[in-house]
Amino acid sequence: MKRRVWLTLGAVVLGGGGVVSYAVASPADGHGTRAERPAKVYALGLKTATSNKRELGRTDTQQFSLLGVSWTGAAHRLDGTAQVRTHSLDTGEWSAWHDLELNTDPPEDPEAGARGASEPLWVGPSDGVEAQVVRKDGSTRALPPGLQVNLVDPGVVTAAEQKRADADPAAFVAADSSGATPADSASPSGSSTPSTSPSPTKPSAPPSTVPEPPIVSRAGWGADESISPDPSEYNPDVKAVFVHHTDGANDYSCADSAAVVRSIMLYHVKIEGWNDIGYNFLVDKCGTIFEGRKGGVDLPVLGAHTYGWNRESTGIAVLGTYTSAGASSATLTSVARIAAWKLGQYGADPAGTVDLNAGATQTNYFHKDFTAGTKYTFPRISAHRDGFNTECPGDGLYNQLPTIRTLAAGPVQGLKVASVTGATLNGSTYYTKGAVTVKWSATTPSSLISKYELVVDGKTVATLAGTATSGATTLAVGSHTVAVRAVHQSGRTATSASVKVVADTTAPTFSTNPNIALRTGTVSTTSVPVTLGWKAADTTALRQVNLLAPAAVTFGPTTTSSSRTVKPGVATTWSMRAYDWAGNYRTVSPAYTPVILQETSATRTGTWSTRSSSSYLGGKSYSSSAKNASLTWTFTGRSAALVVSRAATSGQVYVYVDGTKVSTVDLKSSTTQYRNAIWTKSWSSSAKHTVKLVVVGTSGRPTVTTDGLVYVK
Repeated sequence: MKRRVWLTLGAVVLGGGGVVSYAVASPADGHGTRAERPAKVYALGLKTATSNKRELGRTDTQQFSLLGVSWTGAAHRLDGTAQVRTHSLDTGEWSAWHDLELNTDPPEDPEAGARGASEPLWVGPSDGVEAQVVRKDGSTRALPPGLQVNLVDPGVVTAAEQKRADADPAAFVAADSSGATPADSASPSGSSTPSTSPSPTKPSAPPSTVPEPPIVSRAGWGADESISPDPSEYNPDVKAVFVHHTDGANDYSCADSAAVVRSIMLYHVKIEGWNDIGYNFLVDKCGTIFEGRKGGVDLPVLGAHTYGWNRESTGIAVLGTYTSAGASSATLTSVARIAAWKLGQYGADPAGTVDLNAGATQTNYFHKDFTAGTKYTFPRISAHRDGFNTECPGDGLYNQLPTIRTLAAGPVQGLKVASVTGATLNGSTYYTKGAVTVKWSATTPSSLISKYELVVDGKTVATLAGTATSGATTLAVGSHTVAVRAVHQSGRTATSASVKVVADTTAPTFSTNPNIALRTGTVSTTSVPVTLGWKAADTTALRQVNLLAPAAVTFGPTTTSSSRTVKPGVATTWSMRAYDWAGNYRTVSPAYTPVILQETSATRTGTWSTRSSSSYLGGKSYSSSAKNASLTWTFTGRSAALVVSRAATSGQVYVYVDGTKVSTVDLKSSTTQYRNAIWTKSWSSSAKHTVKLVVVGTSGRPTVTTDGLVYVK
């Protein structure tokens, strides 16, 4: 339900003897909610302590959340220091002393009744104040008359505030900062050059080159329109944006931002005598944008924010103090969005510069002199201190202006391809079977990005929203370059570095199928040492080869063998799978059987004796010291191994394969070994072979002991 709000004026006397004036906002229909508390403004006079000092001792007050110091005559300058401390409703403690930022220059053309004032300071719900104003050392200028401490209670006005207060009155506490600047607006002051004079005629709203960001209306933050009856005035256009901070602590809750904005308006109007809040827009630390001075957010409303430069600009104030710390990313983004939108209405590049006509003769924070009526070059997005002698918006926020300009103007920053799913990365190349999802990231917030384009081999294959972080496509077989292009709301584009993606649908091959070859080592009736060998290849890039059975093992792409053991007398399947980086694979599963041939199955010549021991295969072995005694085994297979017993006195044997002498093997060993596969031989395929062992009759150690032959079929 809409309510009409009337303003009631009155006066009360608080502890300490100060006279307090206040304004009460109340609904005309008398149907306010239980939680609603009208906004109020109080004033407490400062007493003379010495000729150089005015003060107000600790004084109990009605509830307030914002305060400042003001004096009679807007043209008078307070050459000194103003300090305040407050009693918190939250903690019950008195705060430390806070220095108030004082206006350093008077308004250009103050109206009758306008007061000089400090910047307002948001302190959160409080019920006590102490203040002192001291003349600057060495100054001969007297303190201005009518010094007051001004207190503002923003009340509980908006529906959201009323709902919160109804649910938990104790939770409705703010803790923010706020501030203003000398004004050259139409109400408190306002000289100008004829070429840029403001007009009371409401102009039409030109379209912008970028989208309008969400903005909380004056009704949304509870502006009391009854205290600002004068019509709005308008500039011809918006050539520049000046960025401010409002001063005070930064630990306020964003839920209280509307109350902070409302308090600033009350301070500007009821204490300084302006016709409205000075800023055109305000932004809190959560990035919420608030409409400031009335007249239409899409129109070039004349504000009161940057002395001497209001008639060609708009002013954006960030709630809080940024003398050292910088503003949040959300805040910078919103400042950039509102600046880009307003400048975009007049075709101005936020990253560019502009010549502005000085409305006052003065010196800025950097000691640059300006002469009224003369043009000076400014960045399109400038700071308060660039045009006026003030620290505002603080070093922290001032140093972030390049970031704001880049956010506002584009292109998108920090764009890169983060990953490609549906593909596997090997080195700097991704491999896929075809379907991929490209994921990316950018440091520029999505609210400033119009769209993304997925680019393959230089051509756009998909267009995505500015909020997207990934895009899908299917690649043809072959090698490709994949990149992401971001289109900023300004139209400027940025393209990421490309990544190489290879699409491959061909499975790897085994140029050499898995096979086993007997190797040296200890043989038993349950275990035979073998070497598993293979060779795999791929048309693009082999990733790995997995042994699936009889055990699970993963091998790298260059590995071609592995030492294993296998049970003899049983056919064992060696299942292996080769993978490429795209995910294609091929599986082969040959089977092999190691067979133990006892010495009793050999053809003998010469003299051999039988030995019995559990250490021998089958419990028995043959031994001979007779020169040229032999054992011959015949088999059909692809690999063979002689099994012997070894000791320090063991002799040598000759080995013949298929009738040809191939080796002389010495069985001597410093330690006794049983069932030792001492000699092996393998072939590329299975065939019938004979292996013959002949005793050498080595001098001093002629004896050899054999324990059979193992072959693979």
